Amino acid sequence: MMPSSETLQAFVQAASQGSFSAAARRLGKSQSTISAAIANLEADLGLILFDRSSRKPSLTEHGRVLLHRAEAVLAANSQLARTAQELAQGLESRLSIVLSDTYQSERFEEVLGEFQQRYPDLEFECLIAECDDLLAVVQQGRAHMGFVESQALYPPEISVAAVAEPSEMGLFVCNSHPLAALGHVSEEALQAHRQLRLGTVLNSAGASVRGRSWSAPSYLMLLEMAERGFGWAPIPRSLVSRFGSAALHELKVHGWPRQIVVDAVWCRFRPLGPAGSWFLEKMLG
Repeated sequence: MMPSSETLQAFVQAASQGSFSAAARRLGKSQSTISAAIANLEADLGLILFDRSSRKPSLTEHGRVLLHRAEAVLAANSQLARTAQELAQGLESRLSIVLSDTYQSERFEEVLGEFQQRYPDLEFECLIAECDDLLAVVQQGRAHMGFVESQALYPPEISVAAVAEPSEMGLFVCNSHPLAALGHVSEEALQAHRQLRLGTVLNSAGASVRGRSWSAPSYLMLLEMAERGFGWAPIPRSLVSRFGSAALHELKVHGWPRQIVVDAVWCRFRPLGPAGSWFLEKMLG
């Protein structure tokens, strides 16, 4: 039979305090209660945990081994009770966040570190999407919140708050692309070569694109296509710095690089729980 938490507490306190009487005072119980609990534990386990030959009981070899196990069980029980209480108070069982590749933020990584300390047992999921696709993920409840390149128009059910850290977008080609040899690149020169553009699943039309173009639903895919020499592409500079700085060349074009405002978005009809609210507050603070 599994020992009760009270029995394990008596054992751990007696071991740490060095006496049954001190353990009794610490737990607010009588010495006889502590002595009986430990004696019953020894009987149940079939092991002697304390050497009682001297005035102060000391742990036997078996007692030292089982002390660590008992402490681990008590810690697990405490965590179980804390998690159950948080869930009963409305804590999410999982937090899902969808990110745009435009948002490569040190702040996000810092908050994620704090999050895993504050909510060690809560499942976390990170998705990647862009623009309309990202908003749809939040609208459908697939993610609790998202961080997206600021949109001109949002659906009425989407709540929005600007993130303090802007992102930067540049125009990139592979090092061997003809445009890479130009000191300054004109719009006419750009139009003479294939553009690699973002085309999300829900909005793939390139109404503003002139000339030849290929599209992909993520900036990371555009980066890989640019590395292979398929054309030039607007790509977040932080993404290039992390994954493609050796293979790509940033073009010097009037008006580039451009700052991109990033918004935090969530659905007003699906209120964030304690963990989601904490995460959003940290990201906006």
